Amino acid sequence: MTTTRPSATALRTAALLVTAALTVTACGAGGAAPDTRDAGPAAASARIPTTDVVSGVREDPAAAALLPADVRARGTLALASSVGTPPGATYLPDGKTLAGQDIDFADAVGKVLGLKLTREVAGFEAILPALDSGKYDVGTGNFGVTDERRRILDFVTYVNDGQGFAARRDSPLKKVTTLTRLCGLTVATGAGTTFETTLEENKHRCADAGEQPYDVKTYADQGALWVSLQQGRSDVVMSTINGLRYAVQQQPGLRFLNEFKRLDVGFAFKKGTLLAPAFQAAVNRLKKDGTYDRILKKWGTTPSAIATSRISPPEIR
Repeated sequence: MTTTRPSATALRTAALLVTAALTVTACGAGGAAPDTRDAGPAAASARIPTTDVVSGVREDPAAAALLPADVRARGTLALASSVGTPPGATYLPDGKTLAGQDIDFADAVGKVLGLKLTREVAGFEAILPALDSGKYDVGTGNFGVTDERRRILDFVTYVNDGQGFAARRDSPLKKVTTLTRLCGLTVATGAGTTFETTLEENKHRCADAGEQPYDVKTYADQGALWVSLQQGRSDVVMSTINGLRYAVQQQPGLRFLNEFKRLDVGFAFKKGTLLAPAFQAAVNRLKKDGTYDRILKKWGTTPSAIATSRISPPEIR
């Protein structure tokens, strides 16, 4: 399927709209608060932590030696980053500076491997096919590792996240243990995501149960997704566990419902990449030197820690 990638300006505007929506309160239940102690005045007001946890990372010669010779020689990699909402990746209030868990992990891995990352912002749904075409060497965007994706791409895991739900506080929906709990509702989710796939593949379950199917509304713009929920045009949002917890901690009138399914999250590569062993060694190096834990603490995602990085592991069932 052909997709049109939003312009960098459009993506930046969308991210800033979301940042503006996440400016309200300190954290509620459901996850650790992001560390904002060292944030500047503008960033602190938007609750986007800016603590530097990456600049002190040093190159690891053993990990760097695993890189293909041509990559070591040129010293650069083309990185595509999907920018949406915290804690994954967003813009600081200056509208130019990127921040997020995905940004920190990519930058830290680059330092371990002694590489300069040439980052380009791209739409989530455009990155995976662009990796296959060779436009980018690696992509980040909270990409869940699924068996379907593993058939066409390679992954190196760095956190565990997954699928969950959020709704307005006045919603009668308390928990989504099965997708038939969504029958008759309007569900908002991100375009081109595993959430969209899960919802579309299981929509028949409502008809099978003799109930009205749920309606799926997809958004490339995460700001529009949350506005649809706040304004009542959607009844429930399906998205990442970490992203939902962060959002409901910052936005009034919303609540996290529950985790639905856990997934490993990884750096994405073209199938058969020779970069995977080096990236795996780099993530494990970050775990060893403490940088890994510092990144998770900064973004309030410590429960998403993994024991060790793996290359394209089977989908968590």
